[in-house]
Amino acid sequence: MKQIYKYILRSYAGPLVLTFSISLFILVMQFLWKYIDDLVGKGLEWYIITELLFYATATFVPLALPLAILFASLMTFGNLGEKYELVAMKAAGISLSRIMRPLIYLSIFISISAFFFSNNVLPVANLKMFTLLNDVRQKKPAVNIRPGIFYSEIEGVVIKIGKKDADGKGVEDILIYDYSTPEASRYNCLNLTMAKKGRIELTPDERFLKITLFNGVNYSEKIQSREQITSRPLQRTTFSSQQKTIDLSAFAFQKTNEEFFKDDFRMLSVAQLNTTIDSLYLDYSRDNDLFQKDVVKAFRNIYNDTLPADPPPEASPLVLEDSVMKERRPYNPLYGDSVVSDILGNFTGEEQRNIAVTAEQLARSAKESIHNRHLMLTTRIRLIRKYEIEWHRKFTLSIACLILFFIGAPLGAIIRKGGLGMPAVLSVVLFIIFHVLSMTGDKLARESTVTPAAGMWMASLIILPAGVFLTWKATSDAPLLDAETYAKLWRRVRTAVSSKFRTNSN
Repeated sequence: MKQIYKYILRSYAGPLVLTFSISLFILVMQFLWKYIDDLVGKGLEWYIITELLFYATATFVPLALPLAILFASLMTFGNLGEKYELVAMKAAGISLSRIMRPLIYLSIFISISAFFFSNNVLPVANLKMFTLLNDVRQKKPAVNIRPGIFYSEIEGVVIKIGKKDADGKGVEDILIYDYSTPEASRYNCLNLTMAKKGRIELTPDERFLKITLFNGVNYSEKIQSREQITSRPLQRTTFSSQQKTIDLSAFAFQKTNEEFFKDDFRMLSVAQLNTTIDSLYLDYSRDNDLFQKDVVKAFRNIYNDTLPADPPPEASPLVLEDSVMKERRPYNPLYGDSVVSDILGNFTGEEQRNIAVTAEQLARSAKESIHNRHLMLTTRIRLIRKYEIEWHRKFTLSIACLILFFIGAPLGAIIRKGGLGMPAVLSVVLFIIFHVLSMTGDKLARESTVTPAAGMWMASLIILPAGVFLTWKATSDAPLLDAETYAKLWRRVRTAVSSKFRTNSN
């Protein structure tokens, strides 16, 4: 029996590693295609790109692992069935459940490992990847001065060259506009350098751009005060050789402190998510209580100057529903129309108009305040929901790996087709269905259509019955995909229907 278990594990390990590697490779290529504009043309060192791809690969494990398990289990049992090895094992008295036993133990181990990976490794990988990706996207493109185009990526300097030599350093017809001096930036005065020939090259450490000019002219407007703006003096200086050094520190790759990203919901473990969710709920409860008190206070302020302090017994009270003030009656939040009319009757027409204007201003101010506070509370609830969704995601990965195994293994034993043909097609179709259900549940949870728990577990709960059904059919040797069985069933239905029609006609 041990030899059979070893053989099954060896048969399963190869497809698992192969499909997992292929899935990761495809996802990484998709990542590169998505961010290709942020990576190309910036002079990034190879180790920076390698580090970014390493962390990105780790973040794709939750997506690649379920697909690999589904494909490997379907392919393994499809090969065993196609070669009649399953038939031989069953003829020897070994049931399908015992044949699946070592892979069940392995799947449970993989599921537990997937949880620890999602809880401990994935948050760190997300933190490293998003921080590094942000640094790469913020980095300016490498210095690339092309002929005939004004190059303005260097702060305070605009450079234009007419022609570039074959070595890439010698240039002709150079124009350099310098706005880096305080006078130039403040008064927009001219500092122009023109030269017939020159050389532009980087220093060995690539921190400075060294420009050597020959046979040129400097034009400079000198402004010392505002009075000289309208009549600015122009200074013209010729030179045979001149050298300019431009600081390129802004083009250097700078790493952001990871502390700025560590509180994001994707960078936290289950324990950290629990703590953060509790804190967010406490803040929300406190702000919600203050919001309700401010709403009542705002409505009281609107009527405070025109209505008596104590409302009549028949006045309808205010109630709060979903953080929005609503009335138990169609009108009259505090008093009836007759009471308001009686009070306003004590004032002159001008005073009534002033009271109406004041009340309208107070009402608009209260409405704006209520709207802003309600929007703030809604935003906070959405943030809490993101953390709760991420909390459930830590567990759905592990359960999905186990469920997809119980779909792939029995389905492979039923279809009895190995290789990369039928198993690959079925695996991709089933995984697309699972992935679409997962994304749909995630979206529904983010939009508050369903709870975070229902949204994140929706895909697993939908495909779980399919796994139970396929396992039951495979272990009981039911001819689920046998064409002859369905042909016999159709003949029986057709015969029964024909007999029914003949009986009715007689």
